[in-house]
Amino acid sequence: MSAFSRVLRASSQLARSPRSSAVSAPRFRAGPSAFALSTRGVVTKRYTSDHEWVSYDSDTSIGTVSITNYAQGALGDVVFVELPEVGSEITQGDQIGAVESVKAASDIYAPVSGIVEEVNTALGDKPGLLNKSPEGDGWLCKIKLTKPTELENLLTDEAYKKHCESG
Repeated sequence: MSAFSRVLRASSQLARSPRSSAVSAPRFRAGPSAFALSTRGVVTKRYTSDHEWVSYDSDTSIGTVSITNYAQGALGDVVFVELPEVGSEITQGDQIGAVESVKAASDIYAPVSGIVEEVNTALGDKPGLLNKSPEGDGWLCKIKLTKPTELENLLTDEAYKKHCESG
């Protein structure tokens, strides 16, 4: 069961549980701007069969890209990272960089199409961030997606796990 499913289950159980009369819910007084709440967009994470991931924020149309934990484990200690140029227009499947480790070198392919908005310059001095936090601080680049529908063709978390188990 995913963490998201556990949170949903817990929140639905809270909603069904009887409330103690000793605890009262906080009161909300509607003022002039009470209904000027913003909605939060959806963040979608998808994977490629080549072990890259993209986390897409629908509010900004930005996808953060890196390699998966599985990939960093297979590579071993990363010693060099080649990143794409900011402003580069890329197409899904294009080579956008490379990772060199003590075991091997591996090309990085764009999981989505778009324009490179930002690169993780910290990887220049600390390529080992890819080993320590491949799905966190070790991100490679941020891409402004031009075709968000390409995400639909990538692997979900469950499908990616099955892919890794079968390979």
